Amino acid sequence: MGEAENIVVETAERIFADLADAQTINRDKKDGWKAPLWQALSEAGLPLSWVAEEYGGSGASMADGFAVLGAAGRSALPVPLAETMLAGWMLSQAKIASPEGEMTVAPAGPKDRITLNGDNTLSGRARGIPFAREARHIAVLAHDGSGKASVALLDATKCRVESSLNLGGDNSDTVTFDRVAPVAIKPAPEGFSLTSLLLMGAVVRSLQIAGSLESMLDISVRYSNERVAFEKKISKFQAVQHNLAKLAGESAAALAAATSAADAFAGGAPADAAFLEAASAKIRCSEAAEKAAAIAHQVHGAIGFTIEHILHRYTLRALAWRDDFGSESYWAVELGKRVAANGADELWPLVASR
Repeated sequence: MGEAENIVVETAERIFADLADAQTINRDKKDGWKAPLWQALSEAGLPLSWVAEEYGGSGASMADGFAVLGAAGRSALPVPLAETMLAGWMLSQAKIASPEGEMTVAPAGPKDRITLNGDNTLSGRARGIPFAREARHIAVLAHDGSGKASVALLDATKCRVESSLNLGGDNSDTVTFDRVAPVAIKPAPEGFSLTSLLLMGAVVRSLQIAGSLESMLDISVRYSNERVAFEKKISKFQAVQHNLAKLAGESAAALAAATSAADAFAGGAPADAAFLEAASAKIRCSEAAEKAAAIAHQVHGAIGFTIEHILHRYTLRALAWRDDFGSESYWAVELGKRVAANGADELWPLVASR
């Protein structure tokens, strides 16, 4: 980790610690913490980390942004920081300046398609759009009748948003585009497709899941050293030690997969290698989320299921993030197709190169 990355991550972690403490958020039923948190993030330039200064951003490196997302995962941050960063990154691909305020991206899954009409308006429907209800703008990848891709910036108030919540209690909305005129629209760069967006989203969510697993492990270890049963700390029981070891293993595996994918993208890895890294990370982190959530709650017992306890803030978000930008089953199938298309002789050189 370079010096610049250290500074960026330290800034993010300081903001999260001061303004996004899990216990404070858990107790605040009126969301009074949101505005000060977003203001601090914006003043630090974090939401537009991946946007060059000439397009309204802070011009941080891709590696810096990925490190911030890992920290955001460790805080189970319930604001659209990741989504705004992703939107800024996509707009930058088409050299569109990013506006201030919260943003999100559409589509957020492989099945939805937004159509660019002949009059440059957008039509279609996208489900599971994270934080659409809170977003001021939406960055949209649209295709015309010939399949040519364009990137558009839309005013979110011009779209119809049907609110829904994911497992973690955050907005995961359905957005309908009914001949919406964009604020700005430009052709996507050569080779940029829905798969490009989904792969980047997969890396983002993998880092967030890995971060949340790190916190699950810390919380569980701390609790096991405080909770006494039968006159000794439960951390002394072999069954609990075994569970914590499994939780540590899942956390380490998720972190390794996510950071490897982030390094591949930050380092400009070839297309096949980047696909392998991102798909593998999303698959492995999603599997880890399921196993780790079960273990963490088992270690905590009944108290971990209460709404007053902070554990659910991490476990439920990690589970919810599995579905965004392609589930593990989707990426497993796509990875299999890719490997099969390249032929058996190419598999081992590709795996060995990573």
